[in-house]
Amino acid sequence: MTAYALAQVHSAEMCPDIVEYLERIDATLDAFGGRFVVHGGKFETLEGSWGRLGLILIEFPDYERARAWYDSPAYREILPLRTRHMVADAIIAEGVPAGYRGANRLKEH
Repeated sequence: MTAYALAQVHSAEMCPDIVEYLERIDATLDAFGGRFVVHGGKFETLEGSWGRLGLILIEFPDYERARAWYDSPAYREILPLRTRHMVADAIIAEGVPAGYRGANRLKEH
């Protein structure tokens, strides 16, 4: 089942480390079937508070590959380039199957 790496960005310092991180991240995703779905761009907060710089959403074929990407030596090598210069909340979340309906959640409780 599809999974997603999601980051809510609160602040970022555009600097040489961030530039290098952005230049190198795609190569870390390729081996795990990851692809950007959302990367900044226009957004509007409808409820609550959200990081002022928006959202990053990366799709993976499944949860295991999303987690393996995050734990991979290639990604771990570049991760400090980002974390030294960006404040963000990051998670990995499993998606839902095709045809899923909101009421399906009721069956899980």
